[in-house]
Amino acid sequence: MNNEPLLRMQNITKVFSGVKALDNVDLTLSGGEVHSLVGENGAGKSTLIKVMTGAYNRDGGEMQLEGKPVSFRSPEEAQAAGVVAVYQEVNLLMFRTVAENIFLGREPRRFGFVDWARMNRETGELLQNLGLNINPKAELGSLNIALRQMTAIARGVSLGAKVLVLDEPTSSLTEKEVGILYDVIRRLKAQGTAIVYISHRFDELYAVCDKVTVLRDGKLIGTRSLEGLERIDLICMMLGKQREELERKGATAFGEYREARAESVPLLQTENLNRGRRLKNVSLEARHGEILGMAGLLGSGRTDVARAVFGADRTETGKVLLNGEEVDVSSPTDAIKAGIAFLSEDRKAEGIIPEWSVRENLTLAVLPTLAKFGIVSRARQNEIVERFMKRLGIKASNSDQKIRELSGGNQQKVLLARWLCNNPKFLLLDEPTRGIDLGAKGEIQRLISELASDGLGVLMISSELEELVESSNRVVVMRDGELVAEIPHGQISQDAIINAMAETKDDVNGESQNV
Repeated sequence: MNNEPLLRMQNITKVFSGVKALDNVDLTLSGGEVHSLVGENGAGKSTLIKVMTGAYNRDGGEMQLEGKPVSFRSPEEAQAAGVVAVYQEVNLLMFRTVAENIFLGREPRRFGFVDWARMNRETGELLQNLGLNINPKAELGSLNIALRQMTAIARGVSLGAKVLVLDEPTSSLTEKEVGILYDVIRRLKAQGTAIVYISHRFDELYAVCDKVTVLRDGKLIGTRSLEGLERIDLICMMLGKQREELERKGATAFGEYREARAESVPLLQTENLNRGRRLKNVSLEARHGEILGMAGLLGSGRTDVARAVFGADRTETGKVLLNGEEVDVSSPTDAIKAGIAFLSEDRKAEGIIPEWSVRENLTLAVLPTLAKFGIVSRARQNEIVERFMKRLGIKASNSDQKIRELSGGNQQKVLLARWLCNNPKFLLLDEPTRGIDLGAKGEIQRLISELASDGLGVLMISSELEELVESSNRVVVMRDGELVAEIPHGQISQDAIINAMAETKDDVNGESQNV
């Protein structure tokens, strides 16, 4: 790795309406280095990146690229100099080809006409160098989200990126697709590109990053090598807490263990849910006041269970029971009427309506009860919105602000409030803290604990084993569409969950046969 700084930012200051969003922040990037930038929402990460890439003008400080002072007045200037950002939302043209997107605005020409043969050839060579099997002539909209993301990265590389910013690049990728991204990052690193990697997922940081810079409240907390830096110490830097406090209370905010209520009949039961290869005779039960954790790899059937219970996917056979009585969940409408709520893992595609306000999004599920003769009572709607914004600590300028303008954590709180104002009996939570910062994550974890303490039943699907260990009364494990293990509270550990995910049902139950 080249240790000479490729890009150096010193004493960067940015002020909005008298408030310092960045306060004398330093960041140094070396060629061939993957450098993580972390911090809670509002820490200053996005502002620093926008200063780096020319979207914002800095109010103080200096920036050097390859030892020369630079001051970009626009993202176009930054790109021309080799500083390129690829954001979470792929901002390319869906009805153009991969090659057209990569060369957009700078198409090679011959005799005044676009040289299509050269453009496709050079795109193919670029993709091949990155290890990507993408047809340059394919329409971008025909590709899955992962390949669109790779195309955006390839465009950045084609611009001559010396510094490449990747903002939450895996938010919509499967584990296999994440592996492809990691391979691309390693190739770019070997070519001497400096990469800024922004993610809330610690597993990713430790998998691909060399260093980490931590921001908090617009200030630089420190830059450390990730090698030898324990996760708990990184969390302490981000939250401004002592290690002893986190070790005593745990890394999550779920609080002390609480017993489920001892009613004779479970709150929710499923009996032999079957849906092709996705679900195979899944039977489980959850009690009042219980957080039932569900683990499993992507594709194991975790989400399929939640969608089946909510009526989003029809099962071929099986029953769903609430308080011992079978309920019809032929559709989400049926499930909602029965008192079942479902928070999807895909907040953007299946949760929020981006152009609607916080008020409209929050009250969506309860609108039928607020309407008389087809007219919604604005007064009742506002009362509900104010109550739940206060209860959940939703941060917005006002309830009419568009939800897309809120942070991921606040969007998730709005979606939780959407269901809570409908007084559900059972909550299906699929990755409820994915893609949100530590502060918002803690607030949502505390809320889930409070809801369980109030008697709600919760099925919580999570890829973060720490969450399952610290929150669950029991953990059930899915594998290949089957429920392969149930781990009681006293035996829940990360090792126990991992072992159950890796073993077959017979292995877990001690029934494996000698071969």
